[in-house]
Amino acid sequence: MDHVEESEILAATQRYYVERPIFSHPVLQERLHKKDKISESIGDKLKQAFTCTPKKIRNIIYMFLPITKWLPAYRFKEYVLGDIVSGISTGVLQLPQGPFAVISLMIGGVAVRLVPDDIVIPGGVNATNSTEARDALRVKVAMSVTLLTGIIQFCLGVCRFGFVAIYLTEPLVRGFTTAAAVHVFTSMLKYLFGVKTKRYSGIFSVVYSTVAVLQNVKNLNVCSLGVGLMVLRFKEKLPAPIPLEFLCGKSVVMGTGISAGFSLHESYNVDVVGTLPLGLLPPANPDTSLFHLVYVDAIAIAIVGFSVTISMAKTLANKHGYQVDGNQELIALGLCNSTGSLFQTFAISCSLSRSLVQEGTGGKTQLAGCLASLMILLVILATGFLFESLPQAVLSAIVIVNLKGMFMQFSDLPFFWRTSKIELTIWLTTFVSSLFLGLDYGLITAVIIALMTVIYRTQSPSYIVLGQLPDTDVYIDIDAYEEVGPFSIILNGCKTKSGTGVNPAFIMGARRKAMKKYAKEVGNANMANATVVKVDAEVDGEDGTKPEEEEDEIKYPPIVTKSTLPEELQRFMPPGDNVHTIILDFTQVNFMDSVGVKTLAGIVKEYGDVGIYVYLAGCSAQVVSDLTRNQFFENPALLDLLFHSIHDAVLGSQVREALAEQEATAAPPQEDSEPNATPEA
Repeated sequence: MDHVEESEILAATQRYYVERPIFSHPVLQERLHKKDKISESIGDKLKQAFTCTPKKIRNIIYMFLPITKWLPAYRFKEYVLGDIVSGISTGVLQLPQGPFAVISLMIGGVAVRLVPDDIVIPGGVNATNSTEARDALRVKVAMSVTLLTGIIQFCLGVCRFGFVAIYLTEPLVRGFTTAAAVHVFTSMLKYLFGVKTKRYSGIFSVVYSTVAVLQNVKNLNVCSLGVGLMVLRFKEKLPAPIPLEFLCGKSVVMGTGISAGFSLHESYNVDVVGTLPLGLLPPANPDTSLFHLVYVDAIAIAIVGFSVTISMAKTLANKHGYQVDGNQELIALGLCNSTGSLFQTFAISCSLSRSLVQEGTGGKTQLAGCLASLMILLVILATGFLFESLPQAVLSAIVIVNLKGMFMQFSDLPFFWRTSKIELTIWLTTFVSSLFLGLDYGLITAVIIALMTVIYRTQSPSYIVLGQLPDTDVYIDIDAYEEVGPFSIILNGCKTKSGTGVNPAFIMGARRKAMKKYAKEVGNANMANATVVKVDAEVDGEDGTKPEEEEDEIKYPPIVTKSTLPEELQRFMPPGDNVHTIILDFTQVNFMDSVGVKTLAGIVKEYGDVGIYVYLAGCSAQVVSDLTRNQFFENPALLDLLFHSIHDAVLGSQVREALAEQEATAAPPQEDSEPNATPEA
C-alpha cells in the first residue's frame, strides 16, 4: 500500500466532533473581547514619518543603491566565474542590437512624427547637411521623450505606484508586445529589401508602410536582400545547434567582413551603418519645450518599459526564490532615463532575450550586467569604426530573427480560447488596436477595454445555489453533485430572485389578485382594496390595545412581516415553494460600498415584506465595518441576521421556525370574522 492510499484511507476514517452554540453575530461578539487600539494623532504620525532612524536610512540607501546590499554579501568563489561568462556573452549579444525593440519603435515613431523625412531644414546647403540636421532634430525629440519618461517613472516610484503593474494583465502586455513586433517587422522590410520608402507614423502606419514596400518591391536591391537572407538562413547551415542569440553576433562579424571585403556599398549600392563617432557625446540639456507634444508618448513608454521590466523581473524572481520591488524598479528606470537623456540617449527597458541569456549562461548578480556594459563602452570608445561597413540589411535581419519569441505569442490564442474568453478578448482587442491605431493610442484603448471587462464581470456576476451534504456542515453546489440535499438554499452570489425562484413582487401581486377574485365571488367591493391580516401585531391582553411605549424607546418596523391569508383565500393563490429563509454566503465578499449596502438593505426588506428572512453568513470584519458605517444596522435587530458560518445560519433558521411552530400550536384559536368584514389593514 503506497503513501497516497494510506492518506486517502486515513482521511476517510477520521472524524471530528464540535459542540458549541449557534453563533449569530451578537452571540459571537459576547464571547469576544476586542483589543484596545491606540489611535495616533496626525502630529504623531508626521513625527514618526519624518524621524530619521538608522533602519530608515539603511532602507533608503538600499532602495537607491542596491549594490550596497548585494555586494557585501557577494560569494566570490561561487559567483565570479558564472558572472564573468554571462557578462561577456551578454555583451557580445548587445553589439548588434542594444535597445529593446518595442521601446525603440515607440521612440522612433515619435521622432518621425515630429520630424518627418520630408521636413525642410533651414540652412541645409545640400542633402547631406539636411540629413544631418534632420537627425539632430530627431535626437532632440528622443532626448525630450526620454527625460519626460524618466521623470514620470521616478515620480511614480517615489509615490509608491509600483502596484499599477497588476492592472497591466498578461493578456494585455502580450497582445501589446505582439502588435509592437508586427510594427517592428514591417519597419524592417524596407531595409531588408533595400528599397527607399517614406516613413509613416500614427494611425494605420503599419498598413501604409507595408503597402509602400510592396509598391516599391520592383526596385529591390538583390544584393541587400541576399545579405539579409544569409543571416536568416545561417543557422540552418551550421554543423551544431547554436543559440539564436549567438547567431546574431556571428552574423554581425560575417556581414561586416563581407561588406568591407567586396565593397558592397560602393559597388552594389547596399546601405551600410556609416560613420560611427567614437567616444561619448558631451552633456546637453533636453528641449523641455517639446513636453506638451510628447507627454502622451512619454506616459505610454514609461508604462510599457516598466511593465516589461517588472514582468521579466517577477519571472526570474519566482524561478530563483527572491522578491522584487516594483517601486524600486520604477526609481531605477527613472534615474537611468533622466540621467541618460543628458548624454543624448533614449529610454531603456528590459530586453527579454538577453535577460534570459544572462540568466541561462550562469549570471548570479548584477556584476554580469556591469561586465556587459563595459564591453559596450569599449566599443563606443575605441572599436566602433569596425562596424561602419555593416549592411543595414544584416541589422534588419537580426531584428527580425529576434522577434521570433514575440511572434510565438500568437500561440496564446488557442490557450485563452480554452481557458477564458474574456482574456482572449483583451488579447485580441489590444493587438488590433495597437496594430492599427499605433502603440500609444493602442495602449490607451487596451487599458480602457481591460477596465470595461472588469466592469462587465462585476455587473454580470454568477451565482451558485448551495445545498447541505447530509449529516455534515459542508455546503456545495446542488447542480453539480447528486448527494446534496435539496432542502437548504444558500446563495454564493447575489442573484436572489433567479437563484431561489422566489420573486417577492410576484408573491405580492398574486396576493392582490387572490383578494380581488375573492371579493368578486363574495360581492364585497371593499375586500379588493384590503391587505392581508398581520398575525404578528403586538397586542396587550384582553382589550387588544397596544402596549404603552416608553418615551425614549425607538420603535423600529419588524424586519420580517409574517402575513397569512384566510383559508377561503388559499384556493385563489398559485402553488409556490415553501421558502422561509434565504442565506447569502458572504465569505468571498471583501468589502461593500454604499451602493452595495443599499442594495442589500432593499433585498432584506423586499423579502421581509413577504415573510422570508435573509441571513448573511461568513461576513468578514471589513464587511461588518462597511455595513455599520453605512448605517445598515440602524435597526439593531438586523444584527441577528448575521451568522458566523453557513451552518450556523442554517441551524439558526431551523431553530427559529421550530419555535414559531411551537408558538402557533400553543396559541388559542382566533374567532372567525364576519363574512363581509374587511381585514385590518
